[in-house]
Formats: sequence, C-alpha cells, structure tokens
Amino acid sequence: MEHPILFLDLLQGFFKTHIPPHVTYAWFTMLLLVGLGLLASRQVTLVPKGAQNVFELVIGGLEEFMVEVTGEEGRAFFPFICTLFLYIALCNLIGLLPGFFSPTANINTTLSLALCTFLYTHYLGVKYHGAKYIKHFLGPIPALAPLFFPIEIIGHFARVLSLTLRLFGNIMGEDLVLAILLFLAGQFLAPLPMMFLAIFTSVVQAFVFTLLSMMYFAGSMEHAH
Repeated sequence: MEHPILFLDLLQGFFKTHIPPHVTYAWFTMLLLVGLGLLASRQVTLVPKGAQNVFELVIGGLEEFMVEVTGEEGRAFFPFICTLFLYIALCNLIGLLPGFFSPTANINTTLSLALCTFLYTHYLGVKYHGAKYIKHFLGPIPALAPLFFPIEIIGHFARVLSLTLRLFGNIMGEDLVLAILLFLAGQFLAPLPMMFLAIFTSVVQAFVFTLLSMMYFAGSMEHAH
C-alpha cells in the first residue's frame, strides 16, 4: 500500500524518469545504510558512543545470538546475516514514514531476498561438502533415495516461497491497516497506537527472516546422516 505522495516519485517527476517505488526505495535504503556505516566508522573509539554505540549493540547482539544457534562455524556467514537483518529492518521501518515506501511491501523485493538466501545456502553446502552435498537430498536409506530426492528438492524450493510470502504479507498488511485507520479516522494521530505495533513487528519480521536463514545455512554445513 503506497502513500499518496512519495518523495522519490516527486523527484523522478522533476527529472522526467519513472522507476518503480520498490526499486528506488530499495536503493535509497542501501545508500542510507552505507551512510550510517560510514558515520559510525568515521571516528571509531575504544569507548563507543553515538552511531558507533548503536551499531556495536545491534551487531554484537546479533552475532552472539547467531553463535548460540549455529555454533562457532556460523561466523563464516555472519556478514551476510548481519547485512540481511539491517537491510530488511530498515526496509520495513522506512515505509512507516509519510512520503516513504517499504520496499519489502512489494513481492519482488522479498522474492529477491529469499533467492539470495536460497543460493547462499547451497553455496555453503557445496563449499563445505563438495560433491557429497548431494547426500543432504537422498535421505537416510539409499534404497529410498529416489523417493526422498524429489521431496527434498520441493522442500528447498518451498523455503523460497515461505520466506517471500511471510515477509511480504506482514509488511503489506501493516501498510494496509495504517492506511485504513488514517482514512477512516481522518486524523494523523489516529494510527499512532498501530504505528508502535508496526515498528515492533517490522523488527520481528526482519529477525524471523534472518533466523530462518541462519538455520538453513547451518543445516547445509552439517554432515548428512
């Protein structure tokens, strides 16, 4: 659900260009993350403060949680997980501001993120096991391999569908509810209680997406039994 007036659309009108909002706001979110990262790293000190303190708190907490879930071997894919969480969280939250749009409220964005997780999962599997990674798809008994193989293939592709629709549905639903409340009440302050809930669920949805990605990555790195 898009806002009636989007700032980047107005800017495109000035330059007489047309790029879909989910693309422009996805790039805007990337630039914002890069800018915040540069700001946090510009003056790194032993005693963190300001933006550095916020980034260290978020990144450090996420890393500790990930190691608890996946073990020490999970540090191999932490940069991907951290980037994924920060990007999705900011994409979710940015649409709550008037004149902005959540890229994750468009199924193309969530599908692209799910495909990144899907491809990286199997990259890790091949990297750690080589050709033996095929054992993850053959089941525990060789005689049942012809049955297990198509089931496992369908299951892995179903992960893409699950990640895509869960994130898209929740963020799209938030935007719809906020728009309906604003339309029915006719006051800017009416959706505020729902806004606080939307902030919470936006972060939770980013966390759920990255948690599932962690589990998929850890599973691909384990030895097949």
